[in-house]
Amino acid sequence: MLMKRMAILFVFVLVLLTGWSRPAHAQELIKVRASLGDVSLNKLIFAVAQDAGIFKKHGLEVEQFITEDAAARSARAGVVIPKDRIGKASGQVHFNIGGGSPMTVGRATNATAGDRIILASTDHIVRWHIVAHKDITSIEQLKGKRLGYSGFGAMTHFEALAFAQIMGWNPDQDLALMENALALDTFENRTVDAFVADELVYTMALTKGHRALVDLSQYNIPIPGSGVTASRKWVAENPDTVRRFLRATVEAIAMLKQNKTVVFSSINKWYGINDREQQELLFRDMTKLPRKPYPHVPGIKKVMELYDTAGMRRFKVEDFYDDSFIKELDTSGYIDSLYK
Repeated sequence: MLMKRMAILFVFVLVLLTGWSRPAHAQELIKVRASLGDVSLNKLIFAVAQDAGIFKKHGLEVEQFITEDAAARSARAGVVIPKDRIGKASGQVHFNIGGGSPMTVGRATNATAGDRIILASTDHIVRWHIVAHKDITSIEQLKGKRLGYSGFGAMTHFEALAFAQIMGWNPDQDLALMENALALDTFENRTVDAFVADELVYTMALTKGHRALVDLSQYNIPIPGSGVTASRKWVAENPDTVRRFLRATVEAIAMLKQNKTVVFSSINKWYGINDREQQELLFRDMTKLPRKPYPHVPGIKKVMELYDTAGMRRFKVEDFYDDSFIKELDTSGYIDSLYK
């Protein structure tokens, strides 16, 4: 009897010392929802985090989807999203995966924009292209032409404004900026003369024989690229969940940079692209994304400069981001460990 009691006591002490109560895989996952917003290369980070089990590894069960509107827009660009990837939230959306530009502009212009902040930016420099018809052979010939973009405040609109500034052009007088034109249909039917194309649409344009007139990466324009945003209030109330989500994010970035097979699989599963040449082009761009997705402060400042309104001037740059979570992952050595 004494030996039995000692054995039970030993097991009890072992549980206390190790913190073990049940296997990690049996622990209850934290359920969160994430909207992937528009369809772009950066969204593959979060597709891979789900497909490769990285979210679950960090204790999360993530319900994420591409919205119906985003899928419809991508279809106009020639990217047909599989139906099982399209959906809508069954409740509160905790994380929005999208550009820092529309979020920042939205808070300055939209009364229902809320208190969202940038927690991570997965792109820091503009790397997109301006695709133009073949009869436009020089950058200067774009002056006075119809230049397409997706929507006011969107990354493509931000880039059109930044390009006009570089050229010394008035974006209202020297260009005819056209909304809802991040697409091949409005380009091919000549509703626009040129358009700002992200990596995904640019790749589709190349396969159809179109060409880039301007490689915007040459200008080193800072940008708060597509990343993770959430309500400041919700972040303050759920720091552990945010920490888990961002750990999964940086791990997925590392996997994408180092595992081409994973990239190709997610491109096919989420975007329906199985052409190897297109997949290679997208993987090449993926390797250029920053390893450490800090909220990009110079990019936020550039947004505030280009959309300088009375509404925007009510804010300070610090109102739009929280870099403490990425900084914690960085200074701990966790991000660097993913590349050893």
